[in-house]
Amino acid sequence: MVLVVDACGAGALPDAADYGDAGANTLAHLAEAVGGLELPVMGELGLGSILELPGVPPSEDPGIYGRLAPLGPGKDSITGHWELMGVTLSKALPTYPGGFPPQLVSRLEEAMGRKVICNRPDNGLAAIEEYGPEHMRSGALILYTSQDSVLQLAAHVERVSEEELYEACARARQVMSGPDSVGRVIARPFAGSEGEFVRTEGRRDLALAPPARSYLQELDDSGVEVMAVGKVNDLFAGQGITSAHPGSNNTQALESVEGLLSQGRPGLIFANLIETDQIYGHRKDTAGFHGALRQIDQAVGRILGALGRGDLLVVTADHGVDPAHPGTDHTREYAPLLAITGEMAAAGSSTGSRGGRRHDGPMADVGASVLHWLRDAQAEGLPGGSFIS
Repeated sequence: MVLVVDACGAGALPDAADYGDAGANTLAHLAEAVGGLELPVMGELGLGSILELPGVPPSEDPGIYGRLAPLGPGKDSITGHWELMGVTLSKALPTYPGGFPPQLVSRLEEAMGRKVICNRPDNGLAAIEEYGPEHMRSGALILYTSQDSVLQLAAHVERVSEEELYEACARARQVMSGPDSVGRVIARPFAGSEGEFVRTEGRRDLALAPPARSYLQELDDSGVEVMAVGKVNDLFAGQGITSAHPGSNNTQALESVEGLLSQGRPGLIFANLIETDQIYGHRKDTAGFHGALRQIDQAVGRILGALGRGDLLVVTADHGVDPAHPGTDHTREYAPLLAITGEMAAAGSSTGSRGGRRHDGPMADVGASVLHWLRDAQAEGLPGGSFIS
């Protein structure tokens, strides 16, 4: 199992200043903001051994712990998840800090058959609040972006049905090609009345297909079932995915993970836990972020209790979203690494010694370790190496 705690960064990368993110540290600044983190299970696995965290002391008997770095550019979900599975970009995906240019907007409107409003980098909730009334009157789609390589389209479900919005996004995805190949086109349906607009769970991500072969395809081609939970399937455009499972919120995603584990199906369970990013991170809701982490910590405890000796659990992240950083966008950070095998977990409970150690390396080490664990193999031409001996 690979659980990606979205936006749970573990300190600024060496090139963070190039992104305007010098000094970023999502976990440390979150811990300071809430007066210390309460994460006993992940703490025992080594979370407080990775970096100094108020409330989480270094573990006396950790698993495998450390920090992972991307090999390529970017600081968003698509590049982060790709990096974990061995896909590295040679250059950054296009972004639109001044909004989309008029000629491109005209092509989008022609393709979608609808006008657009807003067209600027914006917080999604703020865009809905400000432009929702105009959208309700005119039916024009709310178009916005961010520092990431994304095009987002929002529409009220009573003005534009979800299926109509999905079709508009599919047409926008066709337009956003060549030099305009953004990482994701995202449908953002919402509901409610003016002043009380709320997003529905109908989000849909239309991602660019990975530009290179991934560890998921290595697994799938070797007969390993790859079970994607949450937005993982969308982020890889289905490539290398055997089956997709619900995960529009953390409760649903964790239920999917634990349900698949209880079925004893051999293979990879690859899950994204979205709320630390989508609901709490971008809103700088530190109490909510901490609450989401506590829910994940409890679930990790249950998963540890259900691990068989032949199981491997990895908990990591894709990027950061530092609550102390100016603005509301992602931050360029290391991903934390916590990993433990069922045999290590059993040894810890019986002898008090898991035999853990620190491992720092590229994010691709996660994919390499999964392939090594499930197939005792290496992938020629893919980056990363196994942290499992």
